[in-house]
Amino acid sequence: MKHNIEKGLLKTTWNSVLITASTTLLLACQPKTEDVKMPEVESQAASVLTYPVTRKGDVVDTYFGVQVADPYRWLEDDRSAETEAWVKAQNKATQGYLEQVPYKDKIATVVKNLLNYERISAPFTEGDYTYFYKNDGLQNQSVVYRQKGEGEPQVFIDPNKLSDDGTVSLAGLSFSNDGSLAAYLTSTGGSDWRELYVIDTNTMEKVDTKLVDLKFTGVSWYKNEGFYYSSYDKPEGSELSEKTDQHKVYYHKMGTAQKDDIAIFGHTEDQKHRYVGAEVSDDNQYLMISAANSTSGNRAYLKNLNDTNATWITVKESIESDVYLLTNKGEDLYLATNYQAPNSKIVKVKASAPNVENWQDVVSETENVLSPSTAGGYIFAEYMVDAISKVFQYSLEGEQVREIALPDIGTAGSFAGKQKATTTYFTFSNYTTPTTIYSYDITTGKTALFNKPASAFDGSQYVSKQVFYTSKDGTKVPMIVTQHKDAKLDGSSPTILYGYGGFNVSLTPQFSSTVAAWLELGGSYAVANIRGGGEYGKAWHKAGTQLQKQNVFDDFIAAAEYLIDNKYTSSKHLALRGGSNGGLLVGAVANQRPDLAAVALPAVGVMDMLRYHTFTAGAGWAYDYGTAEQSKEMFEYLKAYSPVHTVKSGVEYPATLVTTADHDDRVVPAHSFKYAAMLQANHTGTSPTLIRIETDAGHGAGTPISKTIEQYADIYGFTLYNLGVKNL
Repeated sequence: MKHNIEKGLLKTTWNSVLITASTTLLLACQPKTEDVKMPEVESQAASVLTYPVTRKGDVVDTYFGVQVADPYRWLEDDRSAETEAWVKAQNKATQGYLEQVPYKDKIATVVKNLLNYERISAPFTEGDYTYFYKNDGLQNQSVVYRQKGEGEPQVFIDPNKLSDDGTVSLAGLSFSNDGSLAAYLTSTGGSDWRELYVIDTNTMEKVDTKLVDLKFTGVSWYKNEGFYYSSYDKPEGSELSEKTDQHKVYYHKMGTAQKDDIAIFGHTEDQKHRYVGAEVSDDNQYLMISAANSTSGNRAYLKNLNDTNATWITVKESIESDVYLLTNKGEDLYLATNYQAPNSKIVKVKASAPNVENWQDVVSETENVLSPSTAGGYIFAEYMVDAISKVFQYSLEGEQVREIALPDIGTAGSFAGKQKATTTYFTFSNYTTPTTIYSYDITTGKTALFNKPASAFDGSQYVSKQVFYTSKDGTKVPMIVTQHKDAKLDGSSPTILYGYGGFNVSLTPQFSSTVAAWLELGGSYAVANIRGGGEYGKAWHKAGTQLQKQNVFDDFIAAAEYLIDNKYTSSKHLALRGGSNGGLLVGAVANQRPDLAAVALPAVGVMDMLRYHTFTAGAGWAYDYGTAEQSKEMFEYLKAYSPVHTVKSGVEYPATLVTTADHDDRVVPAHSFKYAAMLQANHTGTSPTLIRIETDAGHGAGTPISKTIEQYADIYGFTLYNLGVKNL
């Protein structure tokens, strides 16, 4: 299977993340003088929390003549002994607080029970085998299985054997055209840096040399001869925080050393881009390069691999829109694009003259956002209608074959397969339905149940309702609220409001065992489809970017106010949650409206908006955020909402549990460190402001199940405790 290039800041899972210290501490942390009282719990006396000291430095930056203090700049050094000591002291304080939550063990049991069921992926065919991922329930990492025909499934790759604690994860898998070779990527501790191994699928033996230091990459095979991959030059400083800026595509020929790999794109000054990926067409005839400077918009170039004298042909030079190769039929290329089509469309063009002037619509743009895939020589067009899936099958000539009947209202996906496939598989889920897999006969349109998981969660006891509310400027925004069917609208329900609001990411209804655990613990769960996301196409995304970013925060605030006004919950029973860009959302909203909710849960957040672009691949997020150097207006706008810069002295902020991880090289943990330090230094009141720093974990992907259980016991325990829940 082929993978599109990962780009920059992507939606995180709810798995909280970031740092832990080594056993040797060179600097001692002294207690801070201010005490914070813990909320009263039935049969338990209030306790006192003492924060570790955080040294204030004297760093000052100047932007357009304005001086901005950065007293915690030293926390950006993830390799210093002082940072290490601070991390250990903060974790000790946080765990000391959490140990007093009386029902934390019960929460862990609920989370564990709801994760403990067999989960499999949609199957896919490579060579003579059908492959699928499976987790027996509590395995730290899912295992890749395969079977031939009706034979018994056998283990193909078991990432649980790559480390004792499950912190090495499988991060990609790609097969050569005939399925005889497979390249797989691994991640250690959740890092975006990868190692690559090639195995012979017949003998299961490793062949060829190990490749190291790959980042933001797919693997695209050319016949059985070699493959294309992407990476940056390894930084001279910290590999977890140093800026990485020039992405390159390499070709690796089987049987050669990595040092001899040929850089085919991104290696010259006129080709400099932050995110570059390569895709070989299914027939090995064409190579398409996607080159981007930001997480939105790309240039595209094409080369005929059958012509040794071929040069790059421009497919699209403008970087203001996106395009990628969907499939090809001989010289006809089928491209998915939002060029002059904010909700996306599919076009066809000859490979000999692929420029935009020659594009012909195959599936035209509609009022709903399109996410297409292909299988069996057909196009499967998934549309979002108010964040809900509708799927249609089209011929390559653009004729609609049929609408595919889905089992319920929710999210469908994974329609994919080779051009000669006769069957494809798709997944379906929503907030109350565990991911279920269906087979689909491409010719007849017949759908059949393939796998229904045996989760302990009884979705029939819960209901999801989509509502529309009005934001500050009059914009209508959808939100889905899930709660027990007997829940009363009296404002008493402990509620988590989740949001993201950026990078064209759409929050569609999907099942999560950890969300199910929150529901079983008596909570309600609301997801707001705020601006900045992709639910209504490019216009919805752009309405939440740069100088319009406040729309995102206003939409989230309005979502909370709707829940309160309509008695789903109340401020004292409401928690705000989001990760990555959603962590920024929670931090900004908690600072702007500290009265809005009782609890704030920002995970792996982008918290320093003046310096985010100086770390790892952060400069690529400027499409959404802008940068402080861009203009005085942009600097002032960023500073006005940057969570690190908008914490005020003497304000009572919500009970806050910041979560991050030590191997997060997407959003470096310094963001969370600095925000937590600012809160602890300035917050007034009795609510705790703590940080939980996970070890051997990254931005969320690949987190072992064992860590997930621990994380959610802590997060939900903290949340319920500070929402006033005394007993479970």
